[in-house]
Order: sequence, then C-alpha cells, then structure tokens
Amino acid sequence: MPNSETSATITVGETEVSALYLRPDQPFATLVVAHGAGAGMEHPFLQGFAEAMAGEGVATLRFNFPYREAGRRFPDRPPLAIATWRAVMEKAEELADGEPLWASGKSFGGRMASMAVAEGMPARGLVYLGYPLHAPGKPEKLRDEHLYGITVPMLFLQGTRDTFATPDLLEGVLARIGPTATLQWTPDGDHSFGVKGIKRSAGEVGASLAPAVAAFLRDNA
Repeated sequence: MPNSETSATITVGETEVSALYLRPDQPFATLVVAHGAGAGMEHPFLQGFAEAMAGEGVATLRFNFPYREAGRRFPDRPPLAIATWRAVMEKAEELADGEPLWASGKSFGGRMASMAVAEGMPARGLVYLGYPLHAPGKPEKLRDEHLYGITVPMLFLQGTRDTFATPDLLEGVLARIGPTATLQWTPDGDHSFGVKGIKRSAGEVGASLAPAVAAFLRDNA
C-alpha cells in the first residue's frame, strides 16, 4: 500500500506554494504533476490520478502555481510559471531517492512544463494530460513552436472530443516532432477525459489514466 500523503512548501522567488507528496514503497519513478488553469492540486481528478500512480509504483509531487495559491483566477504568465516548475523539480529531486524525475500536467500545467523543459529544465520526459494545442474555436493559433526543440520522450493523452486540440492538427504536430512523441487517444473523451454515456467521478477518470502513464514511464526508464 502507498504511504500517506505529506504536505510541503516550496519557495518560488519571493513567494511560496503548497505541494502534496505521495510516495509508495520503492518507486521506480517520480512524476511531478501540475494542475490546469481552472483548478488546483487538490482537484479530485489529480487526487485520483496520484493515488492510482502510487498503486503503479510511481511517486507523485503535486503543487499549486502562485496564482492559485493566492486565490486568483487568472493563470500566471509563463516566466513565473516556468520559475515555479524549476523550483518544484528541484524539490522533487530532494525528495526522490535517485529515481528518474518526470514532468506532467493537466492542460495549462503540462504546457508550462513543456516550456520549462524547452528552456533547459532537466526532466526524464513529459506527460500531458490533455495538451492545450489551441484555444477552443481558434485552431489557427497553435501553441506548438517550442515543442519541436524538446528531445526527451513525451506522452500525449488526449480525448478525441477535446476542443483544445483538433485531432488532425495534433497528429500533424506529433508527426513533425518525430519518434520521441507518443499519442494515445481516449475515444469520445473531452478536455477532462469525460466520455459521453459513461458516468464516472473526476477521481475515477483521473485514476483511469494511470496505467498508460506508468507503462510509458517503464518503457522509457
């Protein structure tokens, strides 16, 4: 059984953010998990995901971005979000016992992780829980330029009904990235991986993604 979750505080410049660390016995990897723009680290989706990852033998460190910590609604600008990612990854390295460190996130959190890695933040690889390739209804404005310079393995988990990533556009981006990028679709899934006709709690939905993520981490250990 996984150990109990512990809390931590991480300094980012002149501010501090909260974090939650869940470590099973002898994990083979640590996955740092960032929240999306509209919900914090304690959202049931991420809680369910973290608990299921512990069951798969992966430690997780979830954290809040500064805007969420302060109770603001509008996400931090990339420079502050990237600085937060760097500080959290340094904390994850302190907590880990030498196992590989991966960066992941839901939507905004995953995109900021990719920008941090593109700017030189060390990570074994990246896992996107719904990559926001473009704003809904604006497929002409892709958020992809920095992805082509990333050389570590990347897993894109995406719903086929995700309004933030038109399927053919996302497949085109991954084709240009090349073999370091892997795409797994959730048929009929939306941006939160909800599937029409299937009633599941947010925690159950988050937990359902863990086996695919753990398998990818093992394959790229």
